[in-house]
Amino acid sequence: MNRLLLFLIAVLICGQLSAQDSPQIGINVGQIAPEIALPTPEGDTVKLSSLRGQLVLIDFWAAWCGPCRKENPFVVKAYREFKNKKFTVGTGFTVYGVSLDRDRNQWIAAIEKDSLVWTNVSELMQWNGLVSQTFGIRGIPSNLLIDGNGVILAKNLRGPALDETLNQLLKVEPVVLFDQKKKEMDANLSEMLHSEDYIKHQKRLKKIEKRMMQIQSEIDIIKQDFSD
Repeated sequence: MNRLLLFLIAVLICGQLSAQDSPQIGINVGQIAPEIALPTPEGDTVKLSSLRGQLVLIDFWAAWCGPCRKENPFVVKAYREFKNKKFTVGTGFTVYGVSLDRDRNQWIAAIEKDSLVWTNVSELMQWNGLVSQTFGIRGIPSNLLIDGNGVILAKNLRGPALDETLNQLLKVEPVVLFDQKKKEMDANLSEMLHSEDYIKHQKRLKKIEKRMMQIQSEIDIIKQDFSD
């Protein structure tokens, strides 16, 4: 077996392994959500992939769906709270609302009444639309949360579950972690100051306490810069 053949076999094996490691397109957690390209109420076609980089809730709903309308306030709350946040798997959070309506006017009226200010699209074909069939939608409300690369992270996050999941995915700033560790050290220092085992080190511990107060002051300044 010559070197060229060995090289080609190695390239083929590496390619197969890489393909196996890459997420496949599908509707299950861990897969890349299929592409959606549908018109907005204004008639502009917006692709789901145009939102890459953000966490996106693909929200299947309809104006005529009572449970969907009751769920909308939870989605609105999450959107307002997390739209500008940084996450470990994306920057910002938005919603791609896919309506299973048939009546255009009812759809638009529901968007306005429920304050659904994100991207809204629809085929206006109710259950007969290609997207609902592709995603296997059998009932609504239904949703999928995808990361910045389009990979499905979770499905059917209802009520507070959406907030809870987004909170778990938040990217914690280093200064916040530093502050948390500092508070843990403060608690340990306080325990040492009140322990008989450390009486002979009281002077040194007091010096440490003073330095810790100075450190906290610097941390607070950095935190203030982030909040401004």
